[in-house]
Amino acid sequence: VVRSLAEDGMTMLMVTHEMAFARDASSRIVFMADGGVSAIGPPKEILAAETTNERLRTFLARFRASHF
Repeated sequence: VVRSLAEDGMTMLMVTHEMAFARDASSRIVFMADGGVSAIGPPKEILAAETTNERLRTFLARFRASHF
């Protein structure tokens, strides 16, 4: 249902730890850590980014190891 709404152009705010779902259903990802925004952008850019933020780097490394 969510993917269908996204394809129809509906604006939504979702909170998830499922990065594969966020990648597939989102036009923009906001990664938050320690009470603030650590990264924001299109899924392709966020998932490919090199970052100095240790928490985001660890999260992305786990995602990449299990999905690529």
